[in-house]
Amino acid sequence: MDNNIDFKDLWKQQSIGQSNINDLLAKLKHFKKTSLRKLILTNLLLIATCFLIVFIWYYYEPQFISTKIGIVLNVAIMAIYLLVYNKLFAAYKKIDNTDSNAEYLQKLIEIKTKQKFLQSKMLSIYFIVLGLGTCLYMYEYTSMMTLFWGFIAYLVMLFWLGFVWFYLRPREIKKENSKIDNLIDKFQRINDQLEADL
Repeated sequence: MDNNIDFKDLWKQQSIGQSNINDLLAKLKHFKKTSLRKLILTNLLLIATCFLIVFIWYYYEPQFISTKIGIVLNVAIMAIYLLVYNKLFAAYKKIDNTDSNAEYLQKLIEIKTKQKFLQSKMLSIYFIVLGLGTCLYMYEYTSMMTLFWGFIAYLVMLFWLGFVWFYLRPREIKKENSKIDNLIDKFQRINDQLEADL
């Protein structure tokens, strides 16, 4: 059996319909475009945040070592997260309109695997280190407050991290997974149909 199958030609011969394939390719193009836009926006926001944190260090000259360690931890974890997150850029760029159905499917599964690593291990490490860094950073400034207001400041910060971790993060993960799972499912069904017809 010949493994070099031209799926584009086969698609045109199938009962699937060219309009369905064009719709699917348009959805794939939209997915790629929005994913790249999100990747670029995340880069810009985290890089700007890092510069802001370093500027605060330079301008306010913190005295406690805990504050400096907190700043270093926060900047370092943002940089590490971006290094790992930017590996998706190459995966998105690999998708082009000359691929066969099987290649689209393989590339989408590769993206899904990378996303899963980011959403589980990398994001967990990111939030743990970010939370620790922020707690260390805040210590110098909360030590100047009364015990009550220092406690409230930490409570608000921990509440915000909890809200992001338990509410916003799962919603975003579910939305991202739904988009890519939908595309993978559609390409898989077409691939299965084409293989069954051979």
